[in-house]
Amino acid sequence: MAAQTEAAQKPQHLETATLEGKNKVLGFWLFLGAETVLFACLFGSYLALRSQNMGGPDSNELFDLELVAVTTAILLTSSLTSVLAMVKMNQRHLKGTLAWLGVTVLLGLAFLVLEIDEFIHYVSLGHTFMSSAFGSAFYALVGTHGAHVTFGIFWISGLMIQAAKRGITKETAPKLFLSSLYWHFIDVVWVFIFTLVYLLGKVG
Repeated sequence: MAAQTEAAQKPQHLETATLEGKNKVLGFWLFLGAETVLFACLFGSYLALRSQNMGGPDSNELFDLELVAVTTAILLTSSLTSVLAMVKMNQRHLKGTLAWLGVTVLLGLAFLVLEIDEFIHYVSLGHTFMSSAFGSAFYALVGTHGAHVTFGIFWISGLMIQAAKRGITKETAPKLFLSSLYWHFIDVVWVFIFTLVYLLGKVG
């Protein structure tokens, strides 16, 4: 009896509580595999072209690691808040889920604002998409990631509205979980961008 009570108190994984939910999670992992291939191609192009600056500013002149470290900390913190939202979701705590997802969205917006400001600064220095192969490869890679962050913000915001109306159910939980999984993916991609673009750009 005590064992049954303890099991009932443990948080359930609502995202995989149904066959439909399990299929959604599996399908989304396949989607992330395709996204990984996309970013792998963009990383390969950037690494091949990063020295082709056509006499313009190079990465060592452009990149401000202190600013990028701040944006990185913001995005990684948003990954943590997304985890906390999923914990609350599996506890069927609607307000806690929405609160942590709201923080995640706000941190994502802060990341985008800083990234746009960074891009404006680069353009003022002559580093544009058309200025060189380095510029094209840089904006293609970092800009594609920024577009993913933007999509994630809209997606999570939409799901928050849906969850607020319908509550935490076996239908809404998989959607929330997939948005969290997507958010973790773009965070991991950013770690590679921070390492291979910004850190390597300052030392390489």
